[in-house]
Formats: sequence, structure tokens, C-alpha cells
Amino acid sequence: MTDTMPTMPTMTNKMPTLLIGRFPITDVEPSVLGGRRPAAAAVGEAIPVRATCFREGHDALGVHLILRRPDGTEHERLRMTPAGDGLDDWTATVRPDALGDWTFDIEAWSDPWGTWEHRAAIKIPAGIDVELEFEEGALLLELAAAAGGMPTPPASRELLLAAARTLRTRTLPIPVRFSASTDPRIGSVLGTYPIREGVTVSGPWPLRVERRRALVGSWYEFFPRSEGACLDPPRSGTFATATPRLAAIAAMGFDVVYVPPVHPIGTINRKGPNGTLSPRPGDPGSPWAIGSSDGGHDAVHPDLGTIADFDRFVAAINGHGMEIALDLALQAAPDHPWVAQHPEWFTTRADGTIAYAENPPKKYQDIYPLNFDNDPEGLYAEVERVVRFWVSHGVRIFRVDNPHTKPIWVWDRLFSAINATDPDVLFLAEAFTRPTMMRALAEVGFQQSYTYFTWRNSKDDLEAYSRELAGPAAASMRPNLFTSTPDILPEYLQYGGPAAFAIRAVLAATLSPTYGIYSGFELYEHVSLRPGSEEYLDTEKFQYRPRNWAGAQASGYTLAPLLTKLNEWRRSHPALQDLRSLTFHRTDNANLVAFSKRDEDDLMLVVCTLEPYRPQQGQVFWDMPALGLGWDERFIAHDLVTDQCWTWGQTTYVQLRPLEQVAHVIHVPRG
Repeated sequence: MTDTMPTMPTMTNKMPTLLIGRFPITDVEPSVLGGRRPAAAAVGEAIPVRATCFREGHDALGVHLILRRPDGTEHERLRMTPAGDGLDDWTATVRPDALGDWTFDIEAWSDPWGTWEHRAAIKIPAGIDVELEFEEGALLLELAAAAGGMPTPPASRELLLAAARTLRTRTLPIPVRFSASTDPRIGSVLGTYPIREGVTVSGPWPLRVERRRALVGSWYEFFPRSEGACLDPPRSGTFATATPRLAAIAAMGFDVVYVPPVHPIGTINRKGPNGTLSPRPGDPGSPWAIGSSDGGHDAVHPDLGTIADFDRFVAAINGHGMEIALDLALQAAPDHPWVAQHPEWFTTRADGTIAYAENPPKKYQDIYPLNFDNDPEGLYAEVERVVRFWVSHGVRIFRVDNPHTKPIWVWDRLFSAINATDPDVLFLAEAFTRPTMMRALAEVGFQQSYTYFTWRNSKDDLEAYSRELAGPAAASMRPNLFTSTPDILPEYLQYGGPAAFAIRAVLAATLSPTYGIYSGFELYEHVSLRPGSEEYLDTEKFQYRPRNWAGAQASGYTLAPLLTKLNEWRRSHPALQDLRSLTFHRTDNANLVAFSKRDEDDLMLVVCTLEPYRPQQGQVFWDMPALGLGWDERFIAHDLVTDQCWTWGQTTYVQLRPLEQVAHVIHVPRG
């Protein structure tokens, strides 16, 4: 045992300036841990930035948002606008267009022209201090023309000087003189090149911009060993027999093919069907019980093929326009080579045995957890080596199993190391655990996170949790809404019938830019191990589960057509690829949920029933300003589900019948 502490990554982001200057700037978002960590962003993502900025007295305040590229050069400078709540909140939206560590600054400054405009609009029409106000306005215009604020182009300087002369021309009627200052051209020039006094800077605030797949994607999970498997006698499918299934997955529009661990599986304490302790000859065991005499985390299970076969499988996935996500499960079967070579990497109990994994009352006798405290440097080095091995074989996404059972520093260091050389590699945290740990994993650098969506079924729960995910949490946590997993068959799906599957698919695919399904979801697999259990009967974790895909397609008893449409709509509509614009709207029926998303001119509305058994009807009360519309405005609602169009307004009556249509997915044409 050693007392050597693991080497921690060096933080390279400069801490933002937080001291109050001439004008206070507080509550900047997005920010993570007060700017000690970069906020999450993706290429092309609309990032709303807000800050609380205020000053003493009643003079006008101006606020700029400056977005800087990774090389420090200015990408864009935007005037922030008041949020309209009267609480000194200022907002603007940026859209970074390349990978890298970007930053943004907030600049607050005294706005003399804005102060004069407000004062003059009151005093001049009232005949109070008219000539004094005109003179002070003219002096400000001349100051702006002389670049007293930001540098002003020559043509704009001439416009400002002409307006100043008009303000001073006493032979003109007062309304004419005053109109020179309200000319929209003047407002445009001084909006772009304002006079700025007492500039106060808050920043730089770090923003890590990653590739688009970090934010947007449709995931499909399946076990290659079940494709082409034979049950009598038991025989595994292979990478080669699983390859034909890829065409159907791609045809449904999925972007990511996620496969469980593909490594050798331990034989000691191997689990049998449904997790029993008495496996039969030929039972494959759990893929998460990694390692045997055939190798460990850098080996391929011989039943699946060779590493060359894996490479061909990855190439086939890429050839269909998808990418692979490989499970990274940092644990070992009792006969993993690590156990014999590095027993210090595990926890030894008082009786001398190595502790196996437990989540009482569940026991995982076939799995030994790793212990990073005994030899942190040695174990970490092996983890990084394993990840780099699979990166070299074309894996750019890792779904990390139970990351909350490992020290946070492991992920901090691993992500810094891997992304320094391979910035396109992404990590998904499979952590159904305490909110604080889930948040910490996102803050430390996991690009995506599992969520509690699986258990959020009521309207109140869905709205509250989705607001949390789309709100401040979005600064670090990108949700991946899986409808079910090999470990989790929610009660809602066990008893809700096909309509329940359709409802959960619509919600997952439209609430979040990234969602996923587990193979068999499209076949409405819903039988649990026992009443009250969330485990599948004959779970695929412990046995082969070949499925009759052709029969399902022939009979039409499949959700595949709806999944295909959902993925098509997600690709076609940028609003469905956005997280932060999610807005819920009031309904008068607790079984109807309504929400909207916007990305520039793309506006999407969704109304979904939460009741899988009976028809539901009710009124939706749209927050029209949130849609970018006036309260009395009417708009065209194009339902992508039925390809019908209606004219809707602020109040809309809807009726949904679960066996016919569980949701309206509406595109609102603009312009």
C-alpha cells in the first residue's frame, strides 16, 4: 500500500473576475462552480447567457456580451437586453461554431446616450430645459462621432454630426429638432458603437464547445451476442451475425449503436438465467463480469470474434452513418487477469477474500469492484491505457458503467488526458444515483448523463424535472433520456400496453436532444421477473435473447414506424435538437402535457397524453410571447404525426386517443 496521492489535472482556465467594479455584475450563467469548470456547449448550439447587472440611481446601463474563440480573438460582441422582469436580468444568445475552450466576458457600462434619451423624451415635449437638453444631446453625438465610446466608421460619424447640428438649429421646430435624435439610423449607430463610461468587466467565463454528438443523438442499445444466437444448444451470435441488424437500426434513424462490454466473461461465480447462481452448460454469463483466462478489458470475447472482427463491425456501423458507443465498465470477474496480477487493485475483507459487488439486497458474486486507494497511479495508468486501446480501434463514445462508484479524480484526470489528444471522444455517465453525485460527474466533464426520466411519469414530475434539466443544470449536464435499459423495466411500461411505449418514446425524443431505447422496446417487451420488480423476465444480461424481427415487421406489431418518424423529425427540426429553450404551457387536464421548443425560426409544439388507457381531451393555453407571437395572433399548426394543418390560437382544444394518436407534434411555419 502506498500513500502517494494521484496526480491531478492542472486547471488551464483562467478564473473569471468576480470582484465588484464600478457596476456590479453577478449571477452569471452559464457557469459551473463559479467558473472553476467550463460550462458545456456544442458546436452550433444556441447558448443563452444571462447576468444580473445594475447600478445606483436611475441613469441608463449598457451591457455587452463578448464571445471569444479558443485563440482569444473576439468572435462576436452582442448588446445584452433586459429580460423584461424588472429585476436587472440581462440576456443574449451566442452560438459557437467550432470545437475548443471558448470564453465569454460580460461588460457593464454607463450609457450616457440612453440616459439622455430617456430624460429628453420626458422634458422636451413638456418644454422643460429644452435648449439645455438639445445642447447636451448634441455634445454626446459629437463625442460618439469622435470615438468617445467605441470606434465609429466615417459614414456613421457624418450621420451623428449632422444630427448634432440639427439639435442646435433653433430656427427649426422643436419636434423636427428632436426627431433627429430619434432617427432609427442614429439608434442603430449608437447601438453598435455606444458611448461607454466606467466599463466593468466580469470574466473570462469558460465555455467548452464539443462536437454536435455531445448534445444531439438517438441511441440504440443491443447485444451483438443475441443477434444470430442459437438457444438449443446455446450458441452466441457474433459481430458478423450482428452486422445485418445494423441496416434496420440505421433505417429507423438512430445515430449511435451502443453495445454492452464485448470482453471475455468470467467463469467463476458466473450467473445463470435471471441472475441465478446455478448456470447451465452454455449459459453466457453477464457481459459486465469482465475477464477470464481469455483476457481482460483489452480483449474481445472469442465467441464474438476477434479484434479484427470488431474493427469490421465498427466499420459497418460507420458505413451506415452511425457510430459505436462501447461500454466502459471498470470492474472485474474473479478470474480477470488483474485479480492475479494486481490484487492490490481490489478490496480485501477480514477473512482474506476479495469483496464482490453488492447493492443490498442485490449481490454480484461474479463482479469485483476496483479500489483506487491502494495503488492509484498504477490502476489509473491501466484505465487510461484501456481507453486509448479502444480509441485506437475506432471507438469515440464510451458509456461508462456506474461511474459514481469511482473517485471523481479518476474521471477528471482521464477526460483531461483523453480529450487533450482526442477532443472528439465522448463519455456518458450511467449513474442512477444521488443528485449531488450526478451533478458532480457532469461538472467534472462527462459529456452526457443518464437521468431520472425513466421514473418521471406524472405531469407534475415530468415538468419539474425537465425544467431542472433545461435550466441552470444545462450548464454542465446534457441529459440522455433512455426509455428503459436492460436493468430497468419501468412499471409504466409493464402495464401500459403499446400506447405506453409510444408515449414514452415521444416524450424522450422531443424533451431532450439525446435519447435512447434498448433493443426490444420497439417490440413492446414488458414482462417483468415478478410483480413489483423492474427487472425483465429472462433478462438479456444473463442469456441470449434472439428476436423475431422479420415476424414483427410482417405483422406490423412494432413501434419501429413511430421511432423512424421521431428520428426523422429530430433531424429536420433544429428546435428538437435544443435543450435550453424548453418551455411548458398550461393545460386544464392533468393527463395532457404541452411544451414548446424554439431555435431561431424553427418553432415546435408538442401535446402528449400521459394516459395510455383512455382518450383524453382538454384546453392548452399557449404562452404566446414565449412562442414569439402576439397574444391575439393566430398561427398555422402543421401536425407532423397526421400531416394535417389547423389554425390555432392562444387557447387550443385537443383530443388524443392512445390507440390512434398519443401526441400532436406540431411545426409552426414562420414567415
